[in-house]
Amino acid sequence: MTSQNPPRPVRAALARVSIGLAALALIGVPVASAQTASPWRVDLRYRFEQVDDDALVRDAKAHTVRLRVGYQHSFSPGWRAYLEGEHVESLNGEFNSTANGNTGFPVVADPEDTELNQAWLGYAGERIEGRLGRQRILIDNHRFLGNVGWRQNEQTYDAVWLAGSPLPGLRAQYGYLNRVHRVFSDAAINPLLREREHDSHFVDLDYAVAPALKLGGYVFLLKDEDAPADSSSTWGVRAVGSRALNDRIKLAVRGEYARQSDYRNQPLDFGLDYWRLEPSITLKGVTFKTGWERLDGDGSKGFATPLATLHAFNGWADRFLATPADGLDDRFVGVSGSLGKASWAVVRHEFDAARGSADYGHEWDASLSYPLPHGLTALVKLADYQSDGFATDVSKFWFQLEYRR
Repeated sequence: MTSQNPPRPVRAALARVSIGLAALALIGVPVASAQTASPWRVDLRYRFEQVDDDALVRDAKAHTVRLRVGYQHSFSPGWRAYLEGEHVESLNGEFNSTANGNTGFPVVADPEDTELNQAWLGYAGERIEGRLGRQRILIDNHRFLGNVGWRQNEQTYDAVWLAGSPLPGLRAQYGYLNRVHRVFSDAAINPLLREREHDSHFVDLDYAVAPALKLGGYVFLLKDEDAPADSSSTWGVRAVGSRALNDRIKLAVRGEYARQSDYRNQPLDFGLDYWRLEPSITLKGVTFKTGWERLDGDGSKGFATPLATLHAFNGWADRFLATPADGLDDRFVGVSGSLGKASWAVVRHEFDAARGSADYGHEWDASLSYPLPHGLTALVKLADYQSDGFATDVSKFWFQLEYRR
């Protein structure tokens, strides 16, 4: 299941083919209806990202376009195959993509690349389903394993994935990971940012105790052949519940605990805890939440989730993609809702060390999205991190237009 990206001339040809396929899909394939679903999948995204980092003199101003085209073929009862190509194009060079050598600018991890994003054979029956090949895998809230969908080049896996319901109310998932295709692409200058070879397993269980209460458990046994420092064994449990008091008020809560230790080729010996508590209340469509997430550290290593969709946690400024050696204590409050067709959110984070008394800083995040005609969605997003000794101040701004079909 191992693979290498094609040479640049072949990648350029693939890019042209992908663009041609996208055009055909856009103008020649009927739009999916309730009666017939199109086998084509098209995702076209333009993004402008500006980064002002006090560690560097110049700001990053990145204009990038991502085109993703996929085709699914169904054959025989339950069997299907999916093929998807992806191309990321940079419209300027005023940022460090991790692959373009522009180290005088802040990082915007959206390097130019053309790749086979997904290629899998799958089966979906009444009580079991599975996929074999290169695929997108999303587990629960993506805290331990996800596709890093925020970046232009998403993270996919050469893997075996199985899911089923052996008992009423129980959903079980198993996966074997052979290779991780990371967001930085194989063109990244630092080899540790490129794709990784794995010999890893995971199991995730989700049991519906009641319609409004689910209990879960999981284990991630990660052996990273290329970066042993990212190998670990993680066992955890979670509970997610909600209750509507009336037609205007709804309560919800998420609680989670995990224990992580060294595994296989990991050079360090450690045992670290993780927990997350997140209650919320929704009043007339506006949700107020507060939360406490803690990732322990022992002074040498912090609790790590290297396969997670990390941008969704611990602030959109991405200051804590790697957990500090003294761990991370993130306490946050937020409010979100809708205004007409628009969706909005505002979050405030307070960051401290989990070990010792260091104050890392605080952050404000805000976003506004709006659906436009013809399948387009517009997004404006802000992040502002103010350091109290950890890293440097950074502010980020995004404007994005995305078309999906």
